[in-house]
Amino acid sequence: MFDAAVRPYVDPPLARLAARCIHAGLSANAVTLIGFAVGLLAIPALAAEWYLAALLLILFNRIADGVDGAIARRQGATELGGYLDILCDFIFYAAVPLGFALAREENGAAAAFLIFSFVGTGSSFLAYAAIAAKRGLDSARYGPKSIFYLGGLTEGTETIAFFVIFCLFPGSFAGLAYLFGILCWITTAFRAAAAWRTLSRR
Repeated sequence: MFDAAVRPYVDPPLARLAARCIHAGLSANAVTLIGFAVGLLAIPALAAEWYLAALLLILFNRIADGVDGAIARRQGATELGGYLDILCDFIFYAAVPLGFALAREENGAAAAFLIFSFVGTGSSFLAYAAIAAKRGLDSARYGPKSIFYLGGLTEGTETIAFFVIFCLFPGSFAGLAYLFGILCWITTAFRAAAAWRTLSRR
C-alpha cells in the first residue's frame, strides 16, 4: 500500500549504496545472492530466539533487495536478475515465519497460516504479472521493475514493518501473524478482483 509513497525517500540512499557496490565490483546479481544468504541466517537466529540478531539480518536482506535494483537501473536490468530477485524474495518471506515456528511450538499454527497467506499474495502477484507481460502493461508508479508490479494492501513496506514488529515483540508473534495473514488475504482478494476486471475485457 505504501511502496510507491516511500520510494522518493528510500531511493536516494539506496542509489548511494549502489554506487559504492559498483565501485567495489559487485553486480546486482551478486548483491541479490549475498542478501539472500545473509537473510536465510535469520532462520537459525530466530530459532535460537536471538531476535535482535535476526532483526539485523532481516534488515540487511531488505536493504540488499533495494540496492540490487538500484544497481540494475544503473547497469541495465537483465531477465536473470529479475528472476533471481523474485525467487529469493519469496523464499525469504517464508523463511521468517519458519524461524518463529522453530523458536516456539505455540507459534506453529500462526506461522503456517502466514506462509499459507504468502502463497495467496505471491500467486496472485505472479500470475497477473505473466498476463500483464503479454498485454504490454506497465507499473511505472512503482519505478522500473523486471515484471509488472501489482500493488495491494500488503506490499513490501508493510511486510518489512511486520517483520520488524515480530522481532521487537516476539511474544506477540502469533496474534500479529494472524493479523498480517488476514491482511494478505484481503490483498489477494483485491488482486483477484482487479485481474478479473482487466482480463475479462478483450
